[in-house]
Amino acid sequence: MATAAFRMALRDLRGGLGGFRVFLLSLALGVAAIAGVGSLTASIIGGIQENGREILGADIDLRMRQIVPPDAAVEWLEREAGTLLRTMEMRTIARAAASDRRALAELKSVGDAYPLYGAVRLEDGGELHDALARRDGVFGAVAEPVLAQRLELAVGDRVRVGDVSFELRGLIAHEPDRGTGGALTLAPRIMIHDEAMAATGLVQPGSLISRHYKVKLAPGDTVAEFRQRLARETPDAGWRIRDHRNGAPGIESFLERLRIFLTLVGLTALLVGGVGVGNAVKAHLDAKRSQIAVLKALGATGGDITRIYLFQILVLAAVGIAIGLVIGAVVPMVAVGLLAEALPTPPSVGLYAMPLVLAAAFGVLVTLTFALWPLGVARRTRAAELFRAAMGESGGVPGRGFIAGTALSLLGLAGLAIFSADRPVFALWFVLGAAGVFIVLRLAAAGIAWAAKRAGGPKRTAFRMALANLHRPGAPTASVMISLGLGVTLLAAVAQIEGNVAGQVDRRVAEEAPSFFFVDIQPDQIEPFLETARSITGVSDVRSVPSLRGRISAVDGVASEDVQMVDPDEAWVLRGDRGLTYATEPPSNSPVVAGEWWPADYDGPPLVSFEDEAAAGLGLEVGDTITVNVLGRDITAEIASLRRIDWSTFQINYIMIFSPNTLRAAPHTHLATAEAAGAADNELFRAITDRFPNITVIRVKEAMELFDKLLGQVATAIRAASAVTLLAGLIVLAGAIAAGHRRRVRESVVLKVLGATRRQILKIHAAEFAVLGLATGIVAAIAGSVAAWGVIVFVMQGEFELMPARLAVVVVGAIAATTALGLVGAHRALRRRPAVELREA
Repeated sequence: MATAAFRMALRDLRGGLGGFRVFLLSLALGVAAIAGVGSLTASIIGGIQENGREILGADIDLRMRQIVPPDAAVEWLEREAGTLLRTMEMRTIARAAASDRRALAELKSVGDAYPLYGAVRLEDGGELHDALARRDGVFGAVAEPVLAQRLELAVGDRVRVGDVSFELRGLIAHEPDRGTGGALTLAPRIMIHDEAMAATGLVQPGSLISRHYKVKLAPGDTVAEFRQRLARETPDAGWRIRDHRNGAPGIESFLERLRIFLTLVGLTALLVGGVGVGNAVKAHLDAKRSQIAVLKALGATGGDITRIYLFQILVLAAVGIAIGLVIGAVVPMVAVGLLAEALPTPPSVGLYAMPLVLAAAFGVLVTLTFALWPLGVARRTRAAELFRAAMGESGGVPGRGFIAGTALSLLGLAGLAIFSADRPVFALWFVLGAAGVFIVLRLAAAGIAWAAKRAGGPKRTAFRMALANLHRPGAPTASVMISLGLGVTLLAAVAQIEGNVAGQVDRRVAEEAPSFFFVDIQPDQIEPFLETARSITGVSDVRSVPSLRGRISAVDGVASEDVQMVDPDEAWVLRGDRGLTYATEPPSNSPVVAGEWWPADYDGPPLVSFEDEAAAGLGLEVGDTITVNVLGRDITAEIASLRRIDWSTFQINYIMIFSPNTLRAAPHTHLATAEAAGAADNELFRAITDRFPNITVIRVKEAMELFDKLLGQVATAIRAASAVTLLAGLIVLAGAIAAGHRRRVRESVVLKVLGATRRQILKIHAAEFAVLGLATGIVAAIAGSVAAWGVIVFVMQGEFELMPARLAVVVVGAIAATTALGLVGAHRALRRRPAVELREA
């Protein structure tokens, strides 16, 4: 009988797709979103890994921040490396010699072997080392076009860096290892030769310089073998080591986090599509009730009915999933041109199996989750009931097996979403949130229908009939609210989160952030610096602290690479160098929340005050120890206290503050901040850069412009993904309206016969769908605001502010979308001539 059932299913499909277009579109869109995000992420990471040598600029990169490695370690590198290249990077102020315009720049010095891999391209096609060479006693420099624009420089003009005046001989079109220095790029690049770096006067003890020792391996040598020898021969050098297999870890980590979020957003779109799947299956089975009744009367069993229609559903699901997979697989090819400038290397275009398999699995589980219930109802209904219900709609509850199957599919869907994510806890909260919104929307739909039934009879006929349409049998109330509500909720949450983050940053910058940060102030410059800054009218709140760099090498006796994180979100504390300082008194902007501060005259074993959240993430408490490598020397200090830091204030803050006796004797520089009002802003900038060319001056306003740009790019990606969910909702909404087309045609004919005009009928439909849109928008706005509140308060630990204007836009959009689609459906129904409909009735 199974073969016969399959033949009947295929024969039935030859009659056309009927109401399954929404089924196919819903599945294809959701699967395409998940497959596209996964494929694009895999292709970007694949491109980074394939071009790791060029991105890193070496087979192995050894970085030292602020300190110089031991001579013996460098000598060993010179002997063992196939080719060794030294580069230095730091932030400084570049000045146009003619106009004296000034701007922050990322300075990089390179040797003759640069680059070991890849090539630097100049806009005029010139050769890098010719441009950097010394000619007639003048060194050359090349810079990114942005810096030339800020300084109003043309090729051939002079630019001053430190104590040296350079001739600008080219503009950088491509720098292969740009952005691998381990720090946020705050400024455009200017590049000079190694020989010129010493002459600038910027290289001083304790200066915040990143020294890179880039290694090109000798033939036959491998990364693993070289790293083993390096660890054995230079154990105390304090290198921060990266190799070409992980050339851009920061980018990969960011992409993985973004992939998780966008995949879950895609899953939300697929869940919305699942509503369309359920609606389409129910409508299809309702249309086949007479056929099912005949089959049962002729002896077909419930199992036969299940096999026939489940096979149809799975065949159509396979088609929808296949369409989605093809679209998802093509996404990287389309995105190559769009992302070329934003990525360190082009994506590696290809077919990535895992994202496609994952998307297909999601598609199958969503199909089963939403299709089994209506299929179970049709299977359980007896033939006599089907004949009697030929003109009505099916209802009831399926058998236990179908209920269990639906539950297992739903659990499988949630489990796959959670355990396929690199951050299961985040995925779990997302899944719970989506499920919660789904339930809230379903309950709200039931509440709307209940309220409409008990609202009484409004005097205006259009509104009375509109309310009746909301609670009648087969009303689209639940379908409309669920299909559109999830997407609108997501958009409302994104709008609130984005507005809160931007608003808080703007407020904090305006109220609390200093105007300037001053970096690399030498010990003998701190007093004259403070004197200069405080002498300018309009400058206030000048603060300074000692500043060093160090990396955590052990946590309570456990090597940093072996630490089992309590909270993976705090793992960044162990990556790279951290800022260090010392103080006799606790900072006013980071109160002690555990333990006690040391006495002002303390002179005992090293003590440290640690930031409380980072300590919790590392599993540290007061009394535990932390080992920090400072200038190549390991210092183990006991945690005397924990402090709470509000990083959003943009004030000077350090994760680790040591007792003064621990670091006072170490070579270090100072970090300072200052407030400057009005004209004092430019006066302070010029006064400091004139008197102290080595001091790096960072305008907070410029740093925040970069932050706003990055935030805007991420927000655009999230809004685009959210729009996919909304599009899925609109497709399902259109399908729900189309499913009721036959009923609306009959209603319109009856109303016309009774004397109603087209305008009156359209008013009824407009009122019905406007009420649905309003209800959906309000519920979604509330749910989205609750979700945004949770993210802002508990994840970002900020203060939530409700933004009514953004929510109003969301609500109005929901009303407009629902009403417009409802009127389109009504217009189609009105095109049917009463005479034709009555003859066919």
